[in-house]
Amino acid sequence: MANPPQYSLGYPPTDTPTNRDASTPQPEKTPIRPSLPMLPGASIFPSPNLQQDQNPSPSIKPPNLLSPLVGKPIPHLSTPPGPPVFTSPVRPAAVPFRTSPATPQPVAFSSGSSLPTSSPPHFSNGSTELQHQVPLATEDSVSIEELPCVLFSAHKVLKQKKLANVSSLGFGALISPGREISSGRQIIQRDPHRCQNCGAYANLYCKILLGSGQWQCVICRKLNGSDGEYIAPSKEDLRNFPEMSSPMVDYVQTENKRPGFLPVSDSRMSAPIVLVIDDCLDEPHLQHLQSSLHAFVDSLPPTSRIGIILYGRTISVYDFSEESMASADVLPGDKSPSQESLKALIYGTGVYLSPMHASKEVAHQIFSSLRPYKLKIAEASRDRCLGTAVEVALGIIQGPSAEMSRGVVKRAGGNSRIIVCAGGPNTYGPGSVPHSFSHPNYPHMEKMALKWMEHLGCEAHRHNTVVDILCAGTCPVRVPVLQPLAKASGGVLVLHDDFGEAFGVNLQRASTRASGSQGLLEIRCSDDILITQVVGPCEEAHIDTHEAFKNDTSLSIQMLSVEETQSFALSMETKGDIKSDCLFFQFAIQYSSLYQADISRVITVRLPTVDSVTAYLESVQDEVAAILIAKRTLLQAKNYSDAIDMQATIDERIKDIALKFGSQVPKSKLYRFPKELSLLPEFLFHLRRGPLLGNIVGHEDERSVLRTLFLNASFELSLRMVAPRCLMHREGGTFEELPAYDLAMQSDTAAVLDHGTDVFIWLGTELAADEGRSAAALAACRTLAEELTELRFPAPRILAFKEGSSQSRYFVSRLIPAHKDPPYEQEARFPQLRSLTTEQRTKLKCSFIHFDDPSFCEWMRSLKVVPPEPS
Repeated sequence: MANPPQYSLGYPPTDTPTNRDASTPQPEKTPIRPSLPMLPGASIFPSPNLQQDQNPSPSIKPPNLLSPLVGKPIPHLSTPPGPPVFTSPVRPAAVPFRTSPATPQPVAFSSGSSLPTSSPPHFSNGSTELQHQVPLATEDSVSIEELPCVLFSAHKVLKQKKLANVSSLGFGALISPGREISSGRQIIQRDPHRCQNCGAYANLYCKILLGSGQWQCVICRKLNGSDGEYIAPSKEDLRNFPEMSSPMVDYVQTENKRPGFLPVSDSRMSAPIVLVIDDCLDEPHLQHLQSSLHAFVDSLPPTSRIGIILYGRTISVYDFSEESMASADVLPGDKSPSQESLKALIYGTGVYLSPMHASKEVAHQIFSSLRPYKLKIAEASRDRCLGTAVEVALGIIQGPSAEMSRGVVKRAGGNSRIIVCAGGPNTYGPGSVPHSFSHPNYPHMEKMALKWMEHLGCEAHRHNTVVDILCAGTCPVRVPVLQPLAKASGGVLVLHDDFGEAFGVNLQRASTRASGSQGLLEIRCSDDILITQVVGPCEEAHIDTHEAFKNDTSLSIQMLSVEETQSFALSMETKGDIKSDCLFFQFAIQYSSLYQADISRVITVRLPTVDSVTAYLESVQDEVAAILIAKRTLLQAKNYSDAIDMQATIDERIKDIALKFGSQVPKSKLYRFPKELSLLPEFLFHLRRGPLLGNIVGHEDERSVLRTLFLNASFELSLRMVAPRCLMHREGGTFEELPAYDLAMQSDTAAVLDHGTDVFIWLGTELAADEGRSAAALAACRTLAEELTELRFPAPRILAFKEGSSQSRYFVSRLIPAHKDPPYEQEARFPQLRSLTTEQRTKLKCSFIHFDDPSFCEWMRSLKVVPPEPS
């Protein structure tokens, strides 16, 4: 690569557990029938510059996409390209949104480019001739199913720079480095062969000199030796090397080069978890919290180490050295703990981190001994030294192992974790803000608190510790002040209605979602490709953190944590018109696993290049492309005003795609949206109208938390947060997937709407009137909701309500108002209507209340674009 890649990084913390089956419940549990001709079939996007994703079909479990980064641009790297320049002026507009995903078909990768050689294609007795190492790497041999960690927005790349870099559509990929892989990758317990020029890894697309074992790098095309390892009588014999037969391999090193390292092969080493608990709760909240905490410690494995800290005006650090009683050391909360006080604490006789098998009973005693707040002070005005408490928790984690007193010292695998259970804002001590917004110095104090919290988060990350903040209750927690602490450490901030079930589930999932620590992501591409932007929980990697090669132009990213629920979104551009028949992309993820092994996961992808715009559009993966567009858009929406501007940008994006890739209607000013991208407009319509950009969620703090979660979320969760999935209950306990249109609200049915962080169960009035059927349908819907979200983080709220109730507005507001469309259009996009009698159709039509939000078709026509035909 002639020039180093240009990109920008921003970073919100993220963890969003990825449920690779989140979009498709297990058939043996709850059968879901395929719907009748659904909304526009899986469509495909062009992939110009910027990031795009490819959309896997339900049968292909989509990998966790990388999570986005939001934040300041990295110093010596260029900033991301500005918002796309569209042809017409930007205008804000109102919007609704869309339903379940389409089912794209896996597209195989094209074969690798060949090297010109002057020698014959075979060799004899050590002749040095380049052979395609595995001509198995044909288009049929490497499918999307084999690459669950990487999703591209298109399976082909346009050769013409002008069209490939159309910014309204863009091209890119979603990477999930920490995703748990059950199959599809090979494990190698030796050092990898790497290009001595650019650092790329040997892979199945390399050409091999069979006589000498030399291999040609697909990135820089230089020849490298293999110490004779790749010498083979035939190219078929090379397939015995995992890296020469699989696009994804894990190099595992169990030898330790770090002091204090203990390799563990048979049992997972648990990094310590310190609970930092708000001590200023009223009785109802405290009771719920106690139940969640009791359940939490019961769920931990016996080897897990735990610490417990309470904070209010002071900090109580609980001591586990007395197995028959709960006792605590108390520190002041008005200032950061001094080194002397921390030393006195850590080097004393107390045990502040203890394995669960030795301290479960003490932990239960501690939680049972908690008492509600006694003083008559409003919740928002109570003194809470949250920042100081996290400092003390960090000190305990960094100090000598508490297991010394039990005769064993172990080094933890993975990241240590601090989980803050907060019921209000940080109003006392370092990083605090005044109780009241009317304080004359509030803006300045908030600014200082933001800097202090970010510094504390960075300090936590430096010590391999992630800080998650789980908030609950009715007291505002001042999200802008707490968010930097979670974000900079690689953790997440989640808001809950209360400390009940959803909070308890998230407490458990937060403690188990880590996949490792010390993560480094290296991305190498063919010289034709430029990475322009990275979105996810990461920062620029320092040069001394990874091995340097002579001409290494890779993009190196330091991951703030390595977790299964993260994804990173990459935006890419082509530097010029492409001459070669294919492009190569290699992703190398290096991290220390929970089992104390050093792992290098290498994923190599080959994408064919095409001249045909139609062939390119047909290879676009709508769902992935939509998520990449959404992540780029959300980066710009830092507040509600920005969100309104981004709604207008989505309008312009639709018009620009229709102009560049569609066709003009004869004798009209209207443009037809490209039929190959038939699903993309509905995804963007949902994005525009939904909780991420719209006003469905009432408070800006809630919207801010949702945006940050989305920017770091896996592909599955990101997709659901953009476009809800609607499943209608049928007799016999089966479910049918329907478009997320309000036409699904039929009074004799029950429906489940999965919207990522919320799952709604809706019961029609006729069904609700029949107690037996209603109870059975509700039970089936609850079971389905739990199955769909079994591994998701954050665990969503699951709300059930009846048609006509005030809460049913949550369900209605997330559905596209298709009842406003003419009957022929309703049937084309929602064919289930054809099974209704005239009387039932009339009754359904009369059940809708008139409002001003446009339907999807009305919105498209307002943009002077003809809605794509449903496929």
